[in-house]
Amino acid sequence: MAIPWRDAMGQALYGPDGFFVAGTGPADHFRTSVHASPAFAGALLRLVAEVDAALGHPPRLDVVDVGAGRGELLLALRRLLASGSAVGVAVGVSGEPTRSGRSGLIPARAGSPETLTPTAAARALASDPSPVAARPSLTERVRFTAVEYADRPENLPDEINWVTEIPTEITGLLLATEWLDNVPLDVAVHTEDGWRYVLVDPQSGVETVGELVSSDDLDWLTIWWTRPTSPHSTGRDPDRALTSSDATGGCESGFRAARPAQGSSLTARSRPGCPETLHRNHSPETPHRNHTRAEIGRSRDEAWADAVRHISRGLAVAVDYGHLKEDRPTDGTLTGYRGGRQVPPVPDGTSDVTAHVAMDSVASAGAEVAQCPYSLVSQREALRTLGADGGRPPLSLAGTDPAGYVRALAAASAVAELTDPAGLGGHWWLRQPVGIPLGPAVAR
Repeated sequence: MAIPWRDAMGQALYGPDGFFVAGTGPADHFRTSVHASPAFAGALLRLVAEVDAALGHPPRLDVVDVGAGRGELLLALRRLLASGSAVGVAVGVSGEPTRSGRSGLIPARAGSPETLTPTAAARALASDPSPVAARPSLTERVRFTAVEYADRPENLPDEINWVTEIPTEITGLLLATEWLDNVPLDVAVHTEDGWRYVLVDPQSGVETVGELVSSDDLDWLTIWWTRPTSPHSTGRDPDRALTSSDATGGCESGFRAARPAQGSSLTARSRPGCPETLHRNHSPETPHRNHTRAEIGRSRDEAWADAVRHISRGLAVAVDYGHLKEDRPTDGTLTGYRGGRQVPPVPDGTSDVTAHVAMDSVASAGAEVAQCPYSLVSQREALRTLGADGGRPPLSLAGTDPAGYVRALAAASAVAELTDPAGLGGHWWLRQPVGIPLGPAVAR
């Protein structure tokens, strides 16, 4: 039986046997920036220290990861803090925010945050004359919380709390790395009598056209989605099944095969593209129709606004692939991932089902709650601001420290993948402060 896409996604991803609930976890099917390089966690650790300083080094600093997978990001952050290493140096983050092209492992200037222990680094990032010894270290004050529907992984350290709902009264940093793209949403198609919901059979993936969209969803489409090129652009019978070109727009839809991640057999969920296989009932003969299909992001707006609402003071950061109103995909972006490959979006629970995020709409919803301006930049720009520039080390280092040069070169290569504008570097970073100013590491 065909049901709305929002219901189908919810069951397929988060039901008792859903993709994100059962099995070994998403890392076996695709990889994100978290999996691509430890430099990602290193940059975020610097951001943790920046937020800690902006908050005045509170007795408890929350770091909450929403859509935590199996806890990979929090484990990486915990390891970095527990190691006592200088913040960011060991994972390819340069000594100071710069666009100079220096490699991540070139020694930082004396007294910079990267040359200090995590305790001293947090102090160095604020204009605070009080002695470091007057408060517990960042390692002692940080509280990690993973938010995920799956059962708590075995052998997860006790220091990482595992919950199914976002905690309240967060003071610190809320992270949502490729979470919003998996928040279930409705899909609509424009017919001769207006926008109608697209229904899908969860087992086959076959789509049909349903009822006219609600007034709330129509308002969202009117404000945030590009208008169809013609009020009669589809000209189809609402009762017949959609072909793949109707549903996803064929290879002109703005969706190409995602770029394979370097050094991995998994596909990195990346920028807009056209998958090799679009739909089970693909019909190449069906003519392409521009701007006839839309993914209604109102549920994502509500999810992000709710997440921001759980923060008392701090920063919310969403990292995801998405689009802005002036560059919406012509016919949507729904796709799937399974076993390291991009597959048709069939919501039967055996694969990831994802769609790109309307980042400007989400950002507006969060800013309304926080009553603070947001910052929206590419991952390339965000990581460079945090010191991960991916620049090659100077050749002179090879003569004085050959082993260090090799390590620096490897780190620079890893950062280069994270900042590649054609891949992970093209992801958006939405940064929403709550009750704190936008400091140097979170300002455009």
